[in-house]
Amino acid sequence: MKRQEIIQELRKYFKIQELVCPHTLKSWTDKSWMFIDTEILHTLLVLRCEILKVPLVCNTKTLTQRGLRCNLCEINKDKTERDVLSLSAHSNGKGFDLSSPDMSAEQMRKKIMQHADLLPYPVRIEEDVNWLHIDCYDMGNPYKITFFKG
Repeated sequence: MKRQEIIQELRKYFKIQELVCPHTLKSWTDKSWMFIDTEILHTLLVLRCEILKVPLVCNTKTLTQRGLRCNLCEINKDKTERDVLSLSAHSNGKGFDLSSPDMSAEQMRKKIMQHADLLPYPVRIEEDVNWLHIDCYDMGNPYKITFFKG
């Protein structure tokens, strides 16, 4: 699929404010899609429609740093002030933290593992958290899924 087709399909399930931080949304409004990597957008669409097939939640009114995070977001700002390098997938538009009202994070991880062949790109998935962190950082190994501890 082409990028615009992916975005058009994702709009059926997500508003842009669910995928980017409030700072980005305020500055760029609907153009904020441009800051999210095509690979993670495609992966999100496949998760929603082909693998998990349940509603997915990224940002909410109170959780606003689960998608794209800019340099003004507290997590990144704090690291910068402490002179700590931050190259997270969230900061680079390549990762999301997701939850679902219909499935636990562990259930989502297991289902993704069972259907890894449907993933359009290699992904990393964070272990031992009560949300699904998934990103498209390619670790350069032959595996479709690489697990990591945050």
